Amino acid sequence: MIRAVDAPARSKPSRLTFWLIVGPLVALVIASYIGDALAPTLVDEHPLLLIALNARNRNLVLVTNELDAWSYYLVGTVRLLLADPLFYLLGYFYGDAAVRWAEKRSRTFGGILRSVERFFQKASYPLVLIAPNNPICLFAGASGMSPPVFFTLNLTGTVARLILIRWVGDIFSGPLDSLVDLIREYRLPLTALTITVTGFLLWNESRGEGESELEALMRLEEELEEAEEEIEHEHEVERELDVWEAAESAAHAGDDHPPEPDEDGR
Repeated sequence: MIRAVDAPARSKPSRLTFWLIVGPLVALVIASYIGDALAPTLVDEHPLLLIALNARNRNLVLVTNELDAWSYYLVGTVRLLLADPLFYLLGYFYGDAAVRWAEKRSRTFGGILRSVERFFQKASYPLVLIAPNNPICLFAGASGMSPPVFFTLNLTGTVARLILIRWVGDIFSGPLDSLVDLIREYRLPLTALTITVTGFLLWNESRGEGESELEALMRLEEELEEAEEEIEHEHEVERELDVWEAAESAAHAGDDHPPEPDEDGR
């Protein structure tokens, strides 16, 4: 598992603390859904509100030339950073169980996350700096990365990302302005389309084998408990196996020695 060997043991947080972490994450997911559904209208009329609701790269690129630098960097930075410390705290408090939950969240990306997890132990600082997404922030907390280091790397990487997007937006300002004008012209039908698509995706996720991001967060407490039980069971099996191997080694070691002679020297 990803937890650092020297990471201090941490007591499980109270249920209140748990929901103080998860509750804002639920609100952020709902805000993201609203931003996706209303994106064409918000790009045209309220670009700052769009990135406040959902700061996806595509939204940041679309609105960068519609906003002044102060608004863009302030709102963009705050929105991108809101979820990161919350996932860091999930990893910090729940350790291996949180990592197990992240791996099982998606059958499609579970293997990728396991590969990232193995790589994270060798390159944790560059990963948090370059790609501070939800799993990486969770891994950072589970690994025992100190909060000052995490927040410094996270903030630096986030601001660098915004600077890069702003730079790209400036280079391609002509095509981006034309795209925004097109969205503005067909704002109402495009908004109807995005609302329909967002609703369909949510409905499809709810009836399929996988979980939506919102459903996963609502069931997080239960799934963390299940993950903790699985890990404890695995540790018990490992301990029993170690005892069995030690007994086998002792038995073989005894067979290698000749029997002690009796009192007559026989």
